[in-house]
This record gives sequence, C-alpha cells and structure tokens, in this order.
Amino acid sequence: MQFENIILEVRDGIAFITVNRPKVLNALNDKTMEELKGAFLDVRHRNDVGGVIFTGSGEKAFIAGADINELATQSPIDGKDRSRRGHHILDIIENLGKPVIAAINGYALGGGCEIAMACTIRLASDNAKIGQPEVKLGIVAGYGGTQRLPRLVGLGRALEILLTGEPISAQRAYEIGLVNAVYPQGELLTQAETMLRKIMANGPLAVKHTIEASLHGSQMSLEEGLNLEANVFGLICTTEDMKEGTRAFLEKRPAQFKSK
Repeated sequence: MQFENIILEVRDGIAFITVNRPKVLNALNDKTMEELKGAFLDVRHRNDVGGVIFTGSGEKAFIAGADINELATQSPIDGKDRSRRGHHILDIIENLGKPVIAAINGYALGGGCEIAMACTIRLASDNAKIGQPEVKLGIVAGYGGTQRLPRLVGLGRALEILLTGEPISAQRAYEIGLVNAVYPQGELLTQAETMLRKIMANGPLAVKHTIEASLHGSQMSLEEGLNLEANVFGLICTTEDMKEGTRAFLEKRPAQFKSK
C-alpha cells in the first residue's frame, strides 16, 4: 500500500508509524484514517515487527483532531458511519497483538487523543496538550473517547475533560493516569524506543496474551477475569517459549524466544 499522509518505517524490529501532515497539525481526514488502517494491518502480519511506535511529524502536534472540513458537511447517516469506521480502525490498533506505544509530541486533541488511548502505552512530551474538545463544536467524541477515557482515568475526571472541552497538560495527564510518563520533547522517541525494546526482549507470546487478557478482563467481573487469566496461563504453558524462558532462567542465560 502506498501512503501519502503517513510514513511507515521498520527498523530493527520496530515499526515507526508517523502521521505526516504537519501543515494541518497532522489532522485526521478519511484518507489518513484508511492509510493508518492499512499500515497497522500490514504490521500485524509482519514477522519482522515486534512492536510499534506511533507519533506525528513536526514539533507541534501528535494529532490535533479531525479534519473539520469533512465533519462540517456530514449527514446523520454519514456521522454514524464515520464513527463506526473509526471504531474499527482503533480496535485494530488496540488489539494488534503487539505493543503499540503512542509518542505524544504536542497536541493530541479529539481523534488524536482517542487514537492515543487505543495504544498499549502512552508517553508524552512535556509540551503536550491532550483533550477532547468536541463539545465546543456542538458534537461528541466519536472514535471511542466517551468509552475509553472513563476506563482509563475514572468517570469524574473523564467527564470533566469531555464536558469542558479544555485540553490538559502533559503533567496533568500523567497525574490522572492518562499517560505513563512525560519527557522533554527531544528525548521522547528515544525513551519510547527504550521502553519498547524492553518489552520486546520478553516472550512475544507472553506479551501478546498479557495484552489480550488485560484488555478483555478489564471489561469483565473479577471472577470472570480470573477465569480468563487461568485459561491464558494454561495456554501459555503449552508453548516452546515458556519452556525456553524457564530453562534459560534456571541456566542463568538470556532466553531465545521464537514465538512458538
């Protein structure tokens, strides 16, 4: 797939996916969303990729929101279809089976905040501004903001962000658990890569199933979630990676995982 609005690069096992529309602060239009879908589907099936770092080009914005020109002319049917398409693409990101780190380098508003929340881990630059300003336009968040944000930060804090439409600072996002860490902008991608490589050094099947169990279990009762965890634990015990990992620990050597 040829891309016009994003950049996909694979370096040493990491896919770097960058929204590349800096003149419009990396705003999301329909074409960009389709390209993101294509890029993440490609990455999902690549054996040479163990994880993703997702960011925006330039120093001002991760993704500053949706393309308002497209939103302004949509009908009710168009609006529902747009929301469902967005849900589908963000579900691909969230359930990729590989860790995705959002490197939030500046504004992450509206759809930008929503895409970041679909990523496995969020790291922010110290100049980041994060929020859901849709109510200021007379609309509601449509790419999962009303659902993922309360699950990440709690209902009260989520409603404050969603109803005021005001962005919060990177430090505030860290305080409420919306981002995992804050770094100087010049260090953000390096820190993201360092974290991702630590994750990728672990058993890839264990990483995949840990993400799946955590995501699905968080929507269940504790009893149901614990049953899911037990099933996943039993499944992982059938793998060659489990035998290699435990053997390597006992033999005091680095494990050589093979995703089997």
